[in-house]
Amino acid sequence: MAEGLHLSRRQVLRHCVGALALGPLVQDCAWSAPASLSDHWPSKPIKLIVPFAPGGGNDTVARAVGDRLAGVLGQRIIIDNRGGGGGTLGAEMAVHAEPDGYTLFLGGVGSLAINPATREHPSYDPIRDFAPVSLLAVAPLVVALHPSLGVSSLQELIQKAKQNPGSLAYASNGVGSSSHLATELFCSMAGIQMTHIPYKGLSPALADLLAGQVKLMFSSSVAILPHINTGRLKAVATTGAKRNFLFPDLPTLAESGLAGYRASSWYGILAPAQTPLKIVERLNAGIESFISKDDFKQALSSEGADAVGGTPEQFSLFIKEELERMRVLVKKIHLSMD
Repeated sequence: MAEGLHLSRRQVLRHCVGALALGPLVQDCAWSAPASLSDHWPSKPIKLIVPFAPGGGNDTVARAVGDRLAGVLGQRIIIDNRGGGGGTLGAEMAVHAEPDGYTLFLGGVGSLAINPATREHPSYDPIRDFAPVSLLAVAPLVVALHPSLGVSSLQELIQKAKQNPGSLAYASNGVGSSSHLATELFCSMAGIQMTHIPYKGLSPALADLLAGQVKLMFSSSVAILPHINTGRLKAVATTGAKRNFLFPDLPTLAESGLAGYRASSWYGILAPAQTPLKIVERLNAGIESFISKDDFKQALSSEGADAVGGTPEQFSLFIKEELERMRVLVKKIHLSMD
């Protein structure tokens, strides 16, 4: 075996520091490695850490990506579900994994934006500790109302809330959840006050919304769609940057008068910081080879998610923007999860 293969990670980093490029943002987190370390990658199965229990949107996206990426790379992608701490446990495991291309992480708005923004001393830095690979998909929420509220549009909802500040109660999946912060962002931008009723998950929140115990909720589009179709709930807007394919006739909040509003669940693939740049680029190219194909889009549609794709640099900028938006919001509403 060549001597270079026996170098420690610290020695390799010391030998390679002079070769680091200073241009693209992604190179802050991915490094140029000796050819012997990345030319033969992958030579064994790759682990993809999903920071939530099996089932649900994260698992669906992970398996859709894993199946297709395995075909491109010629190695199995092993899904490793590590739930806990709203995504924190899985993120910590990924951060401390060897940066050799054999551990990947399915990150999202919770693990990479909300958790770091709501903790005074987060256990990892979403910018410094990861090498972004690709933004996979975004899934907007839907503003769902109980019919008894007597509101037919977002502007009517805003007007009603302004007439009686704090009298309207909204449900969420829990304190610090994407539904909670999406609603608070709406309140902030619309200049209104509503009362937050947090639940332990989507199911109990949706049950009380259907019963009229609470009058509105920013909910997962897939969860809310059957109840919109039956008329038990009314949808007035979606939260994404563009209209969602499940609700093509429903305007976004931005189209409804809140210019610049954007709040969606999102999913992306990352590697530990200092993963060789050649590996990051190959992973990105592999994802790009299938992300626009109809079968992949169909796999995501079960979660109401739109495929995105793009370069590692674009994903890096996206994470920075999302993190900063969350930091500004949680400071404004004085939210802390510590």
